[in-house]
Amino acid sequence: MQSFLNKWGQIVANSKSRWFISIIWVVIIAIFSISWPSVNKEVVGSNNLLPDDVMSIEANKIMNEQFPNHAGVPLLVVWQRDGGLQEADFETIQSLYKVLGEKPLAYQSEIPPFDQMPAQALAAASSEDGEAIVTPIFFSKRAETDQLKDAVSNLNKMVDGISDQSELQVQYTGPVSIQIDAVSLFSQADVKLLIATVVIVLVLLIALYRSPILAFIPLIAVAFAYGLINPLLGLMASKGWIEVDAQAVSIMTVLLFGAGTDYCLFLISRYRDELLLVENQYTALRRAMSKTGGAIMMSAMTTVLGLFTLSLAHYASYHRFAVPFSLAIFVMAIALMTILPALLALFGRVAFYPFIPRTEEMRRELEKKKGKKLRDSKGKSRLRTMTGELVTKKPIPIIVVCMILLGGLALFVPKIEYTYGLLDSFPEDMPSREGYTLISEHYAAGEVAPMYVILETVGKSDVDLKEKLAALPYVSAVSDGKIGESNENILSYEVTLAIDPYSQEAVDHVPAIKSLAKDSMKEADISKGEVWIGGETATLYDTQKTTNRDQNIIMPVVLGIMALLLVLYFRSLPAMLYMLTTVVFSFLSALGIGWIVIHYILGEPAMQGLIPLYSFVFLVALGSDYNIFMMSSIWRKRKTLPHKQAISEGVGETGYVISSAGLILAGTFAVLAVLPMQVLVQFGTITAIGILLDTFIIRPLFVPAITTVLGKYAFWPGKLWRKQDNTVMSEKE
Repeated sequence: MQSFLNKWGQIVANSKSRWFISIIWVVIIAIFSISWPSVNKEVVGSNNLLPDDVMSIEANKIMNEQFPNHAGVPLLVVWQRDGGLQEADFETIQSLYKVLGEKPLAYQSEIPPFDQMPAQALAAASSEDGEAIVTPIFFSKRAETDQLKDAVSNLNKMVDGISDQSELQVQYTGPVSIQIDAVSLFSQADVKLLIATVVIVLVLLIALYRSPILAFIPLIAVAFAYGLINPLLGLMASKGWIEVDAQAVSIMTVLLFGAGTDYCLFLISRYRDELLLVENQYTALRRAMSKTGGAIMMSAMTTVLGLFTLSLAHYASYHRFAVPFSLAIFVMAIALMTILPALLALFGRVAFYPFIPRTEEMRRELEKKKGKKLRDSKGKSRLRTMTGELVTKKPIPIIVVCMILLGGLALFVPKIEYTYGLLDSFPEDMPSREGYTLISEHYAAGEVAPMYVILETVGKSDVDLKEKLAALPYVSAVSDGKIGESNENILSYEVTLAIDPYSQEAVDHVPAIKSLAKDSMKEADISKGEVWIGGETATLYDTQKTTNRDQNIIMPVVLGIMALLLVLYFRSLPAMLYMLTTVVFSFLSALGIGWIVIHYILGEPAMQGLIPLYSFVFLVALGSDYNIFMMSSIWRKRKTLPHKQAISEGVGETGYVISSAGLILAGTFAVLAVLPMQVLVQFGTITAIGILLDTFIIRPLFVPAITTVLGKYAFWPGKLWRKQDNTVMSEKE
């Protein structure tokens, strides 16, 4: 590896290759961008996130086949007036439906004949308190989201023109409204997120490094990588090789600018240190690449493989992230080894203006020329070494304090309540959520989303299930059984729950209802028949079951991959164990703090159920990066220095760059809070917290303190394990 990095540095870090590499990147990006579509044009808007073979999806297919809704996709119009709907309100509804009958909306497929019935008959369909009524409008299943959005906009104008009563509240919900809102949440979100991410990275870089030129160099390198990734993903999506949704693209942008900038800083920081020792800027750059290239490539590899494990998921929201995320880091790694050195070679020492790093001899010559003393640019201070000295002098107290602090925060994890509902991730002021809220406030809880129990009777219709279902304490009503249109062996019951169908309590009852149906079939001597449960509650049950399955598989796989890579790189089993353990510790602590923020500060009743796996994969992969970079420095210094001195100098050497990189990465993930989706706000919050824990507790304190206590056994069974503090190991070794 060292030999390869030395040779590679000679190729990319010289006066001739810097221009050639830059031009090659520009040409490749131009060709790809012209030839292939942008990934933003290939995003899918489907909310079908579960595998086709899960129970609720199969149930929905059977319902569509055997009990088809020929009317189309419904938009639910919710009419509500405090104190009770008035006769004029029902006349307004009838007027609207008369207009819709005469001048249908675009892609309107069917409407109920409300305008042809007496107002009293319409009033009978209102809620028990008389304050609300829900009326549907059906649209063609072929209509696209933009077309539906235009139709609803025109509907809104019709309603405004017919009703001038300000106290009559009108809201829209149902499948059409939810589809429109889900897409609109991400309309122009990528542009806003990109701008916000670039701004925060730029501001933090300038604040931390106080160099306007240096602040732009990592952003330029990341921009080159983004210019290549965008059409690559667009091509893969257009060919049907992968599915990409707007959420994946949004988080990929944050990941690329956050992690990409971090990797850039690892090389830039080492380059600056070498410029203090070497006069020739190209020699300094080659030495920087030689000393940090291995750690950077290793860090990128762990992140790529860690993120790619999401491809093992069955749930689409996880699965769709795997290729975009891992490809983004892979391309960024290529950029780090090519375009970034070329940019640094182009700018040289000027990149660090106004605090230009110079060798001692260069500084003296410039002082002599200017006739005044210059500021010492070595940048060494007590602050950079104090932490390293602390962890080698007081390792055990530090370990105890870290374990108490992180362990205490992790105790909040079992208290977390989770939700898997799509509407729960919408802002409270989104039209579809407001409309749903109105329905739930005025109608029985279960009427909002009924459950469907479907039986395969194998020619026998004497299944006694209706009475048994109705006897359940959490069921308020059960319809008569319906026979399938084309398959008489299919029998369906519509079940109205007496509890909130979106609640965890309702979800937990799904297995019991299925078991009851199976028992009833056995009593009817039906041994080969199947049972399916459909509806929103069943979908939430399958979502929870599928995501739990994904977590149970992916989390161990991620840890296994990280363990293998760490052992191969450091040649140490103990180091691998405590590096992984501390990262998992920080994940649990971040989840605990996240729950405190989300529940007790932001007031959310539950955390999105997708968050734990999202955060785990990111924090383990990205947290390992910081450990690898710091421990690489300690391992390198341990070849020539005593154990404690190697740790102290390694922590001091990497302290500033890792701290600044952590602040930038945490800041970029915090930018997700500008998006209106709760799942992204919560993911960004927890990931940012976890990165800060890694940056300021795990990396500078916990890990080096453990390394100090273990002594030479921290390196077992590698060569450094056999090294004594009073011996000096050659660089060749």
